[in-house]
Amino acid sequence: MTYCVGMRLNRGLVFMSDTRTNAGLDNIATAKKMHTWEVPGERIITLMTAGNLATTQAVVGLIDERLKAPADRAPSILDAPSMFQIAREVGRTLKEVIADNKSGQQQSSNTAFGATMIVGGQIKGSPPRLFLIYPEGNFIEASDDNPFFQIGETKYGKPILVRAYDPDMTFEKAIKLLMVSFDSTIKSNLSVGLPLDYVICLTDEMKIGYQARIEEDDPYFTTVSNGWGEALKNAFGQLPEYRFD
Repeated sequence: MTYCVGMRLNRGLVFMSDTRTNAGLDNIATAKKMHTWEVPGERIITLMTAGNLATTQAVVGLIDERLKAPADRAPSILDAPSMFQIAREVGRTLKEVIADNKSGQQQSSNTAFGATMIVGGQIKGSPPRLFLIYPEGNFIEASDDNPFFQIGETKYGKPILVRAYDPDMTFEKAIKLLMVSFDSTIKSNLSVGLPLDYVICLTDEMKIGYQARIEEDDPYFTTVSNGWGEALKNAFGQLPEYRFD
C-alpha cells in the first residue's frame, strides 16, 4: 500500500507521496513512487503510482524507454501535444502492462496486478492539468469541484484535505496541510511511511519549482505531527460537554 496526493492550486500543482512498499509485515522496504520529467521552459510532467510495484515500475520503465529514442520508440510523453494526450498514453501503458501480467493467470488473481496513477503538469501555452488514471486505462481530470486526487490508502488523510483545502493557499501552507494528511495516514496504517517526496510546479514556469524528501528525523515534520495531535486534543476539550437527560 502507499499514499499519494496530487493537488491543484491557483499558483500551480503540488504532489506528495510516501515511499513505503511491503509484501507482508516482515518484508517492508522503500521505493520511489514519484517520477518527474521536464524540458525546462517547455513542459513539466509528474507521475505518482500506487498498487502492484512490479506493474508500476514496468509502466515507468516503458515511459523512460520511449524517451531514449523517440523516433524509434514513439509515442513519447515529451512529444505529446497536451497533458490530455499524456494522460491517455500513461493510461494505455498501464492497461498494456496489466494485460501482459495477467496473461496466463487465472481470473481470480487479476486484481493482484492492479495499479492507479496520478499524472499532472503543464505544457507551454496550456494551463496546468491533473489526472487520476485507473487500472483500466481510463481517467478523470481535476476541476474546481474536485481539485485534488488521492491514490493508495486514502481514507485516513482525506478529512483534513476536505476541511482545510483552499485553492488560494500558498505552496508552504499546502505542504503543511499535506504533512498533516500524511501524518494521520501513517499513524493509522503501517503500510504507509516516511520518507515522503514532494514536487511543486509553479504555473507557467514549466520546470520543477521545489523538490525535496522529508526524512523520518525531519524536525519540521515532527513538530507538525506533535502539534497536530495536541491541537486535536485541545479542540476536543473545548467542545460543549454532552449530558445525559
